[in-house]
Amino acid sequence: MSRIDELRATAHPLRLRLLSLLTGAALSAAEAGRELGVSQASASYHLRVLERAGLVRVVEVVRLRGGEAKRYRHESSSRRYDPDAALGERVPASEEEYVEALIDELRRRARARIDGPAISTDAELWVDPSVWRRIVQHVGEASALLHAAARPPRTPGTQPVSMTAALFPVKRAR
Repeated sequence: MSRIDELRATAHPLRLRLLSLLTGAALSAAEAGRELGVSQASASYHLRVLERAGLVRVVEVVRLRGGEAKRYRHESSSRRYDPDAALGERVPASEEEYVEALIDELRRRARARIDGPAISTDAELWVDPSVWRRIVQHVGEASALLHAAARPPRTPGTQPVSMTAALFPVKRAR
């Protein structure tokens, strides 16, 4: 799948929530729907979109009352930084849709925020390319650590947390 296909598949707030949910546990559409407060049909539709884009995969098929339930899993959402990517290219429409979905999801998460350790940063700065590569690598490692530590929802001794990172070079100002 291309990056455009992935962006289109994630350009919906519910799909972003499914990816987060399926990082910690393999769940069926019914289980994911119950956890997220949506119908099984809606969860199933969005899971199929994510599966076609290669963002989730079926890891188990369970027999239930004469039928089958597929359990899906998302391995990781962190991306590698491509230092050779062209600067100044127009952002594809699907990426703009993804950003809009991400904004909606951030609003939902912000409403659920409680007290506890947190960090937030926003910056558009000029830095040496070698420093930039190190920063992207560190954030990627933090994302991988968080994904590896993810557990099924409501596991005793765990708490829900949120991490959103979007690091990218920007077009040079004139």
